[in-house]
Parts: sequence; C-alpha cells; structure tokens
Amino acid sequence: MGVPLYNRDLSWLSFNYRVLLMAADQQVPLYERIKFLSIFSSNLDEFFRVRMPAVLAINKVLENDPAAGENESISSDTLTEVLQEINRQQQEYGQIFTGSVLPALLSQGIQLYYNQPLLEAHHAFTKNYFLTTILAYLQPVWLMGKQKNLFLENNALYLAVTLVPKNNDTIQEYVIVNIPASLPRFLQLPSLESTHYIAFLDDIIRTHLGYLFPDYIIAGCHSVKLTRNADMDMDEIKGDILEEVETLIRKRELGVPTRFLYDASIPLPLLHFLAQQFDVREDEMVMGGRYHNLKDLANLPEPPGLVHADYPKVIPAENKTIAATDRLLDLVLQQDLLIHLPYQRYDYILRFFSEAATDPDVAEIYVTLYRIASGSQIAQALISAARNGKKVTVFVELKARFDEANNIRWAKKMKDAGVKLIYSIPGMKVHAKTALVKRNRGYQWDYCGLIATGNFNESTARFYTDHVLFTAHTGITREMELLFLYLQSREQPVAYNFLQFEHLLVAQFNMTTRFAGLIDREIKHAKEGKPARIIIKINNLQERGMIGKLYEASEAGVQVDLIVRSINCLVPDIPESQHIRIIRIVDRYLEHARVFIFHNNNQEEVYMGSADWMNRNLHRRIEVCVPVYVPALQQQLKDIVNLQLQDPNNAQQAIQSYVQNIV
Repeated sequence: MGVPLYNRDLSWLSFNYRVLLMAADQQVPLYERIKFLSIFSSNLDEFFRVRMPAVLAINKVLENDPAAGENESISSDTLTEVLQEINRQQQEYGQIFTGSVLPALLSQGIQLYYNQPLLEAHHAFTKNYFLTTILAYLQPVWLMGKQKNLFLENNALYLAVTLVPKNNDTIQEYVIVNIPASLPRFLQLPSLESTHYIAFLDDIIRTHLGYLFPDYIIAGCHSVKLTRNADMDMDEIKGDILEEVETLIRKRELGVPTRFLYDASIPLPLLHFLAQQFDVREDEMVMGGRYHNLKDLANLPEPPGLVHADYPKVIPAENKTIAATDRLLDLVLQQDLLIHLPYQRYDYILRFFSEAATDPDVAEIYVTLYRIASGSQIAQALISAARNGKKVTVFVELKARFDEANNIRWAKKMKDAGVKLIYSIPGMKVHAKTALVKRNRGYQWDYCGLIATGNFNESTARFYTDHVLFTAHTGITREMELLFLYLQSREQPVAYNFLQFEHLLVAQFNMTTRFAGLIDREIKHAKEGKPARIIIKINNLQERGMIGKLYEASEAGVQVDLIVRSINCLVPDIPESQHIRIIRIVDRYLEHARVFIFHNNNQEEVYMGSADWMNRNLHRRIEVCVPVYVPALQQQLKDIVNLQLQDPNNAQQAIQSYVQNIV
C-alpha cells in the first residue's frame, strides 16, 4: 500500500486561507489586516504563475491516464477542486474587505473609494493629477478584429474600454488602456469634513478617460489582467549560466497564460473577443472584481494620527554576550552563539561579515548567498574584503526564483571587485545558508562558521523568524570547508561521494539517511518501552520517504509534533498518523526556521538548518543542517519550539518576552 498523501496544492491554498483569516481577525490592528489582504493577493498571484501551470499540465496527463496521479494524491478532480477553493477564498476575500475592513477604515475617518464614483468635489484635483502626471504614461491600443497587435505584460493592469462613436451609435470599438505600474496605486485626495479620502489610480483614470477619446462615448470600462507561466526550467541550464539565466528571466515575462482575470461585470461578447485576442483558453479565465493586484494594498496611504492601526513597534533585543565584546570573531572562538531573528538584532550577522572584511588576520572568506538584499550590506562587506586583499569566494545561486535579476546585479558588482564567484551547479540549486571565515595567526589557522535557517538578507530578517548559529567547533567548520571545496568543483554530488560528513547533514550526501536513522532510533526506543518523541518545525512537508518514516514512527507509538507553515502532505486523523499532531502558525512574522528535535531516550539531539522536507530540497538542492551541541543553546531552541506548541496563537508574543531575558 502506498504512503497516504494530501494534495500539495490544496494544502498550500489552505495556508493562504489561513493568511486571509488574519485579515478577518478584528484583534489584529487595522493596517496589519490590510497587509494580510495584500499578502494573500500576492501569494495567489505567485500560485498562478508557478503552480497552476503544473496543475493544468497534470490534468491533461490524467485525461489520458487517470491512474497516473495516484502516487501523488492527484486525480482528475484536482483541477476542479483547486479552482473551486480559489473561487471560495476570493469570495470570502471580498466579504472581508467590503464588509469589515472598509467600514473599519471609515470608522477611523478614512474613505477608500471602492466601487463608487469620485465625488464632484474631488474632480478638479484628480483632473489636474491626470493631466500633469498620469497622462504621460498612458498608451491606448485599439484592438482591430483578428489582428493581434498587443502583448499583455505579465500581471500588469489594464482597462478594456468599449467606445461608441458620437456620430455613429451602431458600432462599438475596443481599446486597451494600461494602468501605469510606475505610478503609486493610491492617491490621497483633499480631506472633506474631517474625512481622509483615498482613490485607486484605476478610478482616477476611469473618471477622466473621456479626455483620451473626445469623439467617443465611453460605453464600458472593465479591468483585466493576464498572469503568465513563471515556472521556467532553470535546473537544466548548462554553458554560460549568467547569460542563460538572464535570457530565461526575459522569457519568463513572455510565458504562456495561466490566468486571465477579468471584471465579473464585463459583457460576454467583449470577454470572448479578448480571449481570442490574447489566446486565452476557457480553463484559464477567472472571474474577479473591479480591482486587481490588490497586493498593492500593502502601500495604502496611512493618514497621520491613527490609533492602534499597526502592530506596536518592537525593538529587537540585544544579545548581551555579543554586545559586551569588541571582537566578535574572537568571541566565537571561545563559545558557540545563537541568534533568534527577528526577536534579536540582525546587527550581529552584519558585524560578523564586517569584522571579517577588515580583520588583518582574516585570509579567506567563503559564503553561500541565495537571496541577496537589494541594498545588501553583507555583499558590500564582501566587496570591501576583496579590495582589502582577502581571498573571498561567494557561491551565488542565480536560480533563486524571482530574485535572479537582483542576484545577478550583485554578482557582477562582486566580481568586478575581485570576489571569486561560483555560479549554480547545473540541475541543482544551492539553498544552504553558510559562511566560513579563516584567520591565519601565523602559528595556526582559526575557523569561524555561520550556519542559518534563513538567508543572509537584512531585509527579510526584519519579519522572518530564523535562527543563526555562530560556531568554531572544529568538526563542523572543517566539514564546512569540505563543502565549499565541493561547491567550487561545480560537479554533481555523485562525483564526490567520497566526502564523509559526520557532523553536518548535507542534502545529496547524507541528509535523508541521517534523518531516517534518527527517526528509526525513536522507533526502536518506543518499541523498547522507552520515551520517544520527535518535534519538527519546517516550512513545507511533502517528500514521500520522510512522510512514510513519520507514519512508521507514529504507528510504533512515537509522539510526533509537527509545526508546518505552508505545504503539508501528511494526512492527519488516519490510523497511520494517530500519534502525530500538526499545527500551523500564521502571525505578525513569517515562520521560516527549520528545527529538528529527537528525544533520544532523554539525551535529546537538536538540529537546525535550511532544509524543508520536500522533493526539491532533499533531492535536487544542496541543503545544510547542523547539530547544536551546546546544552544552553539547545535549551533555547527547545524552549522556543515548546512555546509554539503550547499556544500557537500567542507564540510570537511569548517568544518576544522569552528572548528579552536570554543572557
């Protein structure tokens, strides 16, 4: 019998629904609720860009071979279920926005024009803005029957305008007008009677559209948006990877349609005409509202003087041990350190790289970068290190989805400064978050390592929960050096199967076998009547082999506690999972850390690292997990995870208080 699995796409949609519920929660500050609406919309856009192409493709295969999807819990009904769930969530989105959020804004004295005409009192202001600012960006395109003379940009906003000539009301003509993405989506209008007014850019264009077509009557104006397939196969890149990735980025924006989102009030003749114009199939057409790209709600203007509209500002706590030292690298040589983000200051990671760049004894720096911040201080420190005469080797993952262009930009800057750049291994991504600093003291070499659960990215560190380990442990740092030597080879792991990792768990080498062995040990203890427990916190759980091992552990009586943020293909409430508890945490911060705790008959072992348990992470990427050996640091991770297990709804607030008291 196969391993029972829940469909990954439906699981992911359930995660996005959990995000939507945060927008419905009236205990969440108002503008934070609006941000959750934005996140939901952004997530759904990405789903249509990345996952929907796979769902559509699998559905075509299943039409010819219904048994083809049995092993992955996919059936011919999956596409229907996915579309029904998306439609249900979008309906609820509209109810939350119009029935709860907009009235809450109005109670704060804020009127967001939504499905309503602008007041006459605002016409002079908006007309001036239209003529002086918007007009320069508008590019109307007349649609001429079967002649296809317009390519809709991916996820760009457009108005489909129906025009009737003033001198001949028997004919209709269609024009597509762009809504400029380079202008702010919202405009604050003059206040009236103590009420702040905010308008969509879309509505300002609608209001003054007649200026563009003086000889026509505006018979209709409906918003449309085309989402294109962004799931380019970058794993098969060979040759000049920099050039090929840049080419694929451009091609991604030309991908085939996966969703044509249209205003539900659009007339059917116009809808069919547009579908023909833009080569959209019926199963790619999705009914929506008057406004699209509501991810832009993240930038909704916030008038001054609002009370409790945002989460209270939190100042990240100091790590008192690090704060008291002048030389972080020297401190790492004396003891392991653990930072919990964003509850503690990210400055310490920046300091690690800055000290390495300027310390006269540092000879070599190695680092993997997966998603580089747009204004990365870390990348700048590496540039300075190279110019200071140090040997700097950076592995830049050019295939980090949607961050490729930014990574390429920084890679070129670093290369120009003398940094040795290593690009992606063909057919594989490097997702590990590791850095190694080597110092030459004349009589000896010192090694300082950095291993994290999240990217070395100071932007995301403000709202992603992660853990960062500083260590000079001889076994760990020597194995990190071996890993970097392997990465420089740019060979497939099979060519380096002689590498032996005893401390590190490295995907492609020993990670799956080590995790399976740790689970087997708990199974053995349970069968012997000893205490047995596994606690795992990850973003995604999908890999069949690991799910099968967790079922096996549950059936043996091992208590398994899972904190899984988004995709979870393990099926709860079946005989195989009777001892498995699963929780999901969605709150102010994005849960991003990966932590693995094995009871080991009261001699607990704790691991942390970059790896989710998905096919791609365990079989098509280089991931690194590291054991946490210091008991006090182990206890910190255990305490934090236990706070999440005890009270998922209030865990982040509890962790904030806990971290403040770490010495």
